[in-house]
Amino acid sequence: MADCIFCMISQGKVPCHKVYEDEKCFAFLDIAPVSRGHVLVIPKEHAAKMHELSDESCPALMLAVKKVSKAVQEAFSCDFNILNNNGKMAGQAVHHVHFHVIPRRGIKEEFSFNWVPRKQQGDDDAEEILERIKERIIGSANKQ
Repeated sequence: MADCIFCMISQGKVPCHKVYEDEKCFAFLDIAPVSRGHVLVIPKEHAAKMHELSDESCPALMLAVKKVSKAVQEAFSCDFNILNNNGKMAGQAVHHVHFHVIPRRGIKEEFSFNWVPRKQQGDDDAEEILERIKERIIGSANKQ
């Protein structure tokens, strides 16, 4: 997409600190890191949300996240968060699928998702939600 900052970064039109690249994926340091070593991993294919990503790019993206997170862990001797915000209401600021690999160095390290807490759902509600999601997964598999 012509006006997508992440597409422009992966195409070399906008400078970045590249961490990793393969045929389908690209990883670079976040310009506003939550912690030192915060990396973004993106598919080169433009898709705003995870479920819009092609079946070819999805496994490649997960392998890239695995490679980058292993490298971050080894580089900083740390644990890390792997995060994906999928859609505006989930906090996605750049509408191109991306995963954050965020090094964590201590239990007391400040970190916030800035999410609005919601009321806890009851078991009945959870079962209904589970069934609705499972129906769609099964339905989607049957269409293939």
